[in-house]
Amino acid sequence: MSTAELIKIGISIVVFALCFAGNIHFKGLLKNIGDTDTKKLKSLKKRKTLCFVGVIISIWFAIGVFVTWFSGRKSGMHIEFSMFGERTGIEVLGMKLSETTVITMAIVLIVAVLCVVFRLFIFPKFKEEPEGLQNVLELCVEAVEDFCKKNVGEKAGVSLAPYMFSLAIYLIMCASTELLGLRAPTSDLVVTFSMGLITFILLNYFGFKKLGFAGRFKSMGGSMAAMRPIMIPLKIVSDIAVPISLACRLFGNMLGGMIVMELLKGALGGYAAGIPGIAGLYFNLFHPLIQAYIFITLSLTFIEEAMEGPEKQSKKAKKQSAKAEN
Repeated sequence: MSTAELIKIGISIVVFALCFAGNIHFKGLLKNIGDTDTKKLKSLKKRKTLCFVGVIISIWFAIGVFVTWFSGRKSGMHIEFSMFGERTGIEVLGMKLSETTVITMAIVLIVAVLCVVFRLFIFPKFKEEPEGLQNVLELCVEAVEDFCKKNVGEKAGVSLAPYMFSLAIYLIMCASTELLGLRAPTSDLVVTFSMGLITFILLNYFGFKKLGFAGRFKSMGGSMAAMRPIMIPLKIVSDIAVPISLACRLFGNMLGGMIVMELLKGALGGYAAGIPGIAGLYFNLFHPLIQAYIFITLSLTFIEEAMEGPEKQSKKAKKQSAKAEN
């Protein structure tokens, strides 16, 4: 350990001792003082809090010095990333699989095994009056089903709910892989584009199923028959852009979170102890949950729009114009 590092350790020990003693001192004063002098009470509480913060910072600083010394890791801002996952040594039919593909396969396998274990061993027979974990699972399933029905209607909602629920679980599991130091599959443009392509297939499937071939093209042209020759080609281009839009949105947000975490680790170096873990609660858990909600909501919105006939579009336009006038 160098002289500079020894000095840093010494400073952190002195600060820790002073702040720890101050915290105990102000704690004793707070016990002896009454509730009558509110100004003095607030002042002592602030000083006690500052001393406690000083204890935490001195411990964090000392840990950072030791981690830097043992690992030799210095702060730096060099980050490399690609739009696509790196190729691994695993080959299938002569093609090397990417890292994100392997992680996706592992996620699907883990979820499948858990589903089998839950169904065969934990819930071999569902109770008529659910309780405990069964109650939680049924609430989750009902919530997703109600959400889908609200957005795309009764029939389509029942059909889409299992896929949307599976998609939500997959997106959450993808985000969780970053906590293990792995690259999230959703930060690979190929993965997000595949998910967007499924939405594109679904919106056309449900659109043609409900409206028929002629009705689907009629709805693409809008409620004004004279504008349909112009609007139909534009709508086709707009629908083709749907998977690209969904893919780039999810990819950009997930990759952005990964870059922020790497920048944080690189900037702090050995002093990153604890801080990336706290930041990871947002960038690796809360933020991906928001993105999963947005992706599913947008997918359902695009599907619902594809199922709208000219009459419904006309009514919708009238309602929007009425709201604008009010």
